[in-house]
Amino acid sequence: MMIRQMLLGGITLGMISACPALALDQITVAVFPEWPLPLEYARAKGLYDEALGVKVNWRSFDTGTAMIAAMASGDVQMAVGMAVPPVVTSASAGQDIQIVDLAVSYSDNENCVIRSDLDISAENISDLAGKKVALPLGTVTHFSFLKQIEHFGLKPEDVQVVDMAPADGAAALSQGAVDVACGWGGALLRMKESGDMLMSGSEKESVGILVVDFVTAPRTFIDENPDLVEAFLKVTDQANVAWTQGATRDEMLPVIAAGAGVDDAAASTTLALFTFPTIQERLSEKWLGGGVQAYMKEVADLFAQTGNIHASLDSYDDFVNAGPLKAASAE
Repeated sequence: MMIRQMLLGGITLGMISACPALALDQITVAVFPEWPLPLEYARAKGLYDEALGVKVNWRSFDTGTAMIAAMASGDVQMAVGMAVPPVVTSASAGQDIQIVDLAVSYSDNENCVIRSDLDISAENISDLAGKKVALPLGTVTHFSFLKQIEHFGLKPEDVQVVDMAPADGAAALSQGAVDVACGWGGALLRMKESGDMLMSGSEKESVGILVVDFVTAPRTFIDENPDLVEAFLKVTDQANVAWTQGATRDEMLPVIAAGAGVDDAAASTTLALFTFPTIQERLSEKWLGGGVQAYMKEVADLFAQTGNIHASLDSYDDFVNAGPLKAASAE
């Protein structure tokens, strides 16, 4: 395995392992549209192809559940942007998927918006009963909504939930076809043009709603391609570090925006609501060292209670694999 210094456009992308192709000559990675992550810079510059030693294809999906289905079919080998609920749902159903890294934390960039003409706030939240709510089932937004209404004393059966991708929910909210829409990223920005958020990011965190995305892959793929997974995580981490340090943001922003399919202003607004913990933070007890596993169990128990999954497992520890990230951090 060859170690070299990658310098491109003034941004140091660190010591990255170039992996042999093994039996693969290409892989496909799932991402969200309108979700501007620093990895878009590395993607545009071809750094993943170089470091992994295989061609990396990128495919957009509207929801984590769609990403899960694509991994199950073998069409996708890795996914960036998967939240805990889709992983919990698939794991509980017997799919062998693992979380290998934390991609981004974004409590203020995922939420539910109530149509402004309804004049519903925390003071009269009971008026939400009977209203139509658009959200993507089985996602972090679904779990977040359930936890929010639980906090306000409402039950899932008190509202009418309609399964919609965030972009469709934003359009339905603006047209008055639904009363509440939930989502993230660019779709959330459009939702907020039609109303007000149910809770702020800090308020959600205070009631135990953890809004983060992960890097995931099937267990078999990770076991058979550990060096490739490690290299992918390393490239992604170095792009995040470059963005977080701030010195090269002017260069990175337009490339990130173009890759995500949004304009520079929208990318800047969204990125301002993102946080990228360091590798050591991600390996700590708060995240992959135990916190994520405990949170998965909490999500599973609530989904089992509401009938969204048949039953929760005794433990979700085996669905988190910090090995590749530990290897990436050691170089």
